Amino acid sequence: MFVLLILHLLIGGAILMSGDRLGRRAFAVAGVAPLVTLVWAATKWSGVVGSGGAVAESAAAGGVTRASDAATDAAGTPVFESVGWISGLDLDLHLRFDAFALVMTLLVSGIGALVCVYAIGYFSHIAPGQTRLAGLMTLFAGAMLGIVWADHLIALFVAWELTSITSYLLIGNDDRTPKARAAALQAIFITGAGGLALLVGLIIIGQSAGTYRLSEMIDRPPSGGAVSAGIVCVLLGAFTKSAQAPFGSWLPGAMVAPTPISAYLHSATMVKAGVYLVARLAPILATSGQWRVLVLVVGSATMLIGGLRAMRQRDLKLLLAYGTVSQLGFLMLLVGTGEYKIAQAGIVLLLAHGAFKATLFMLVGIIDHQVGTRHIRELHGFGAGWLPVKIMAVVGAASMAGLPPLLGFVAKEKAIDTYLEYGEFTGATATLVVIVLGSILTFAYSARFVLGVFGVHGQPENEPLSRTAPPPAAVFVGPVYVLTAVTVVVGLAPVLVSDLSKSALIGLDPVASPSTVKLWAGFNTAFALSAVIIAVGTLLAVARRPVARAQTGAARPLRRLPSTDDAFNGLLRAIDAIARRVTRTVQTGSLPTYLLVILTTVVVVPVIPMIGDLDELPQWIENPIHVPLVAIIIGSALGAALVRRRIAAVVMLGAVGFAMAGLYEVQGAPDLALTQFAIETLGTVLFVLVLRFLPTRFVDLAPAVVRPLRLAVSVVVGAAIFVFAIVSTNARSDVSQESISAEMIERSKPDGEGNNVVNVILVDFRGVDTMGEITVLLVAAVGAVALARGHRRDEDEDRDDDAGGGVEAVAVSARADAGA
Repeated sequence: MFVLLILHLLIGGAILMSGDRLGRRAFAVAGVAPLVTLVWAATKWSGVVGSGGAVAESAAAGGVTRASDAATDAAGTPVFESVGWISGLDLDLHLRFDAFALVMTLLVSGIGALVCVYAIGYFSHIAPGQTRLAGLMTLFAGAMLGIVWADHLIALFVAWELTSITSYLLIGNDDRTPKARAAALQAIFITGAGGLALLVGLIIIGQSAGTYRLSEMIDRPPSGGAVSAGIVCVLLGAFTKSAQAPFGSWLPGAMVAPTPISAYLHSATMVKAGVYLVARLAPILATSGQWRVLVLVVGSATMLIGGLRAMRQRDLKLLLAYGTVSQLGFLMLLVGTGEYKIAQAGIVLLLAHGAFKATLFMLVGIIDHQVGTRHIRELHGFGAGWLPVKIMAVVGAASMAGLPPLLGFVAKEKAIDTYLEYGEFTGATATLVVIVLGSILTFAYSARFVLGVFGVHGQPENEPLSRTAPPPAAVFVGPVYVLTAVTVVVGLAPVLVSDLSKSALIGLDPVASPSTVKLWAGFNTAFALSAVIIAVGTLLAVARRPVARAQTGAARPLRRLPSTDDAFNGLLRAIDAIARRVTRTVQTGSLPTYLLVILTTVVVVPVIPMIGDLDELPQWIENPIHVPLVAIIIGSALGAALVRRRIAAVVMLGAVGFAMAGLYEVQGAPDLALTQFAIETLGTVLFVLVLRFLPTRFVDLAPAVVRPLRLAVSVVVGAAIFVFAIVSTNARSDVSQESISAEMIERSKPDGEGNNVVNVILVDFRGVDTMGEITVLLVAAVGAVALARGHRRDEDEDRDDDAGGGVEAVAVSARADAGA
């Protein structure tokens, strides 16, 4: 798995570095990574899927009280990989490939490979800068696989943020277009803010559970009062990523990206990341805190709002975007309840949604590419050669609407059936009503999509525009054929994904007893509700004009309320105004003020908790020589603060440093004393060189009221350093200085091959620190030489100017004499 992630990184980076030289062939190169991933996943299929839950089902039917062991065996064996990172912080990189990860891999890499082929036809005349889309899409796919395969919460978060960054670059690739830049900013702002909340939530949950590994957390779920706060933060991150209300405004705005990017990000990958995370954590956290309430409320609102907004769209791509928002809310209602029977319907819907939504996005891209528009008012039928496109549009929209015998119908039917049978938690009935209403809206906007493609909404004057459009090439429409075939074949024979969905469910919840996925479960309540959905949805589609007028009238009072876009823009303006005010208040341009704030924050705040550990004070005087040396240090420090001449202050600071060197010598550290002496000498020289360009005296322009504040801050900082020095010295009571010294002496010869303990410590045991000190000395030396040479060069230039002026004066005088 690590090799596959590195492969995505290498291919994506190579495409980006190639610039525009590859042209649209870059998408063929980009397709290598998902194809290799699919081949690898195929080799692991049998081991990961196993017998698909048949053993668990029979065990449950036989009355076994706990079928977790049987279910685990039936689901196959997950593949684990681990690479050490920071073992001391438990930050090793752990990856896990189970059946649910296989489902997501099929979506990420399967649709990714088809999108790469589709992009070759879409970018027939590729513009400068569009080649990098292939590289960014490959990097994005690798990051998405990192989310799917991560078994460690921190590794999952890193991949999560990488998807946010790469999606920002994909959406805003056309940086010359203000709309693209604004959409990219909105996406990164919303998902980035959610990512910060997610990090906090994952840390809280990981600490509460005592482990950051998802595979271990299922057996020991987190507990404690902080878990509720962690749940809210995690769900906030998932809601922003999956465009849940009220954070869904970024997804329709992201439709400014080219259609291949929209088809990939918004059908199979990015928007599914939040759904994936909720599905992984629901069996662990669904009964904790307010998890189920938040998921049901937000998912229900998202499904209804997205459906209503989709019915009002005239841009086919925006219609699909709002339809995606609605479907994501539907997915949240299935995978986020914590009921495994309902979650299995969510797994089937994941596959169905990826297939039909990628199909429809690609078809819209084909229409836009060939006709030059995707507005339903500007489409008025198509000429010869467009029949396959029309058929596939009908099939994809029918699957989205939940019509038999397609895969979308199988998923919707199972969702309703499981809610009826296993929805025993609080709010299940209300949620079922929302699902039915949302499904009616889904049917209605699916019909609107089909009518728009067939030109029913088109104006007669636009008929030549679409009638004369050339049909698409085979390479352009080929991926759509594949996805349409998947929708039809798997819908007719759902047994093809039944075992996969069972094993994926057991991968989420080891104690689950999955059921077989069927095309039709008979004449039951779920079938009756499906019939109601189709009937009411058909009525809405037929009476589209009265419905549109009624919807417009009902929405008129709501127009006074700010939309999500208005709220986002208002938030940006508020942040900008607050930033300007804070900047005017804090950024005064006064360096002393900045130093006061920095010293107070960095030095004092960490020391406050240490005051309680200040139990015993050290011996004040160990050697009589300490008294004069300390007196020199204190006197010189006070003198440096009081004298008015800069050069005198430098001399005082030098005296402090040289007295410190004396203290080191008295304490038996001559090497440290020599180092201090050399540093202090070099520092004094640098100060002198710099002071040649400054006034000889200090000029204090600060008001008199500020001076006591400076004195107070100086005293507090000095006291804080004093407390820190004492507490840190006694912090490791379990390790004595004698034992450290003895260990250094003992290990000096065998480990460092040296008899001089001090040299071994500097070169071997503390080699990195010594390298840093050498670097500091080298930089300081370079600065000193640059200052000296720069001043000498200025003096040489002044002498040259003086000499040139003298020569010029002589020449002028000579010309004057000649004239006379």
